[in-house]
Amino acid sequence: MRKFLGSLIAAASVVSATVPTLRAPACAVGKGSVEYSKSVPDGGPFPRTQVGVCYSETAIEITFTALEEEHFFFNASQGTNDAIWEYEVMEAFVHRGTNDPQTYLEFEVNPNNVTFQAFIHNPSKVRAAGRAFDTFFVAQPLADGLAARTVLDRAARTWTSTATVPLGLFNVDPGRARGTAWRMNFFRTVVAPDTFPDQLLGAWSPPDQPSFHITPFFGNVYFV
Repeated sequence: MRKFLGSLIAAASVVSATVPTLRAPACAVGKGSVEYSKSVPDGGPFPRTQVGVCYSETAIEITFTALEEEHFFFNASQGTNDAIWEYEVMEAFVHRGTNDPQTYLEFEVNPNNVTFQAFIHNPSKVRAAGRAFDTFFVAQPLADGLAARTVLDRAARTWTSTATVPLGLFNVDPGRARGTAWRMNFFRTVVAPDTFPDQLLGAWSPPDQPSFHITPFFGNVYFV
């Protein structure tokens, strides 16, 4: 598993970071929303990306909107839990709790509505070189209630995916989401056929390395 470009992160110590906060309501009320347009890690221009988050009795609903899309680039031969992250995807990393997590869900969706979902064990919290980094796939996402719906609008240079993530994956019983606290981050990769495999990376809470697996940068999300 990745996410990094170039060399592995050498530092084994956990970094400190100031992170953003999102308050997400019940889906019956609306969605809490964020927008980002900065690249990782240099903070340069990045295509505008929006994310909306809310919760129902049994699930987290996350709506990703990729704006200013040029390529809609994916590998049509790929299926569930394949390496879709090599192409264009939008992603959510999700952990229940307020700590910088060692274990979290990584969810990805591409413009072809193919998904990747796995629990990541990252005990260094920064994917440090020489430290453990394990991937535990959610092998039957649809049976578990983990699904996505994706719509492409090539004329508007936009694609939107709405993901349903069961609360039960995080030991939250039905109807008990309100008042819970989470750490999350949202990401997008942009790549063209003529630049593949080199990617442009973007994030809601941009980490200080070209890696998405630096958990002190996960933002705070509160279900209100």
